[in-house]
Amino acid sequence: MAEPIRVLVADDQELVRGGFALILDAQPDITVVGEAADGAEAIAAAERLRPDVVLMDVRMPHVDGIAATAAICAASDTRVLVLTTFDLDEYVYDALRAGASGFLLKDMRRDDLVSAVRVVAGGEALLAPTVTRRLIADVVSRAAPPRADGRLAALTGRETETLKAVARGLSNAEIAGELYVTEHTVKTHVSNLLTKLGLRDRVQAVVLAYETGLVVPRSGE
Repeated sequence: MAEPIRVLVADDQELVRGGFALILDAQPDITVVGEAADGAEAIAAAERLRPDVVLMDVRMPHVDGIAATAAICAASDTRVLVLTTFDLDEYVYDALRAGASGFLLKDMRRDDLVSAVRVVAGGEALLAPTVTRRLIADVVSRAAPPRADGRLAALTGRETETLKAVARGLSNAEIAGELYVTEHTVKTHVSNLLTKLGLRDRVQAVVLAYETGLVVPRSGE
């Protein structure tokens, strides 16, 4: 039997933190190994407990969720899921750039929370259904003009096509159908392009694709 997914919950509201922990700990394949009331505690707990996934509130006292995410992602392979109250939270994009593997709204259903932890622990990135690539595209398009990135030149034609599809929010199955290849081939392309670009996961790949102008936000997105 596989080892349970180890989760650390970081939120400054005790009832919220406890609620998330209670839901997750009730799952047979998930174990909550610790809780943290602010970013500094989250950093220390992540270093001590080495969780697979950290649920990270964005707004916390002392050290906020963005700084804590950056510190944890820089020091380990722990995946961070950012929790936010609003679907257009101005801090979400900063958290993604800091290394977060995705983000969720605090008013999500319990099944979505459990599923998100499993997805991220499995190495995938995740965006909440109501907070899709639309947010990333919007923030990036307003943040700065597209910038050149020499790393893109290292990608093969297929890897570039795959990156564009990932940036459009397509799943591996959808990309496979569009490119007429197997899902295994798509997974290989995604793994290769992440390695060549020096990125942690698909979320950072989406951000890079928009930042460099490889994918341009469509009108109305």
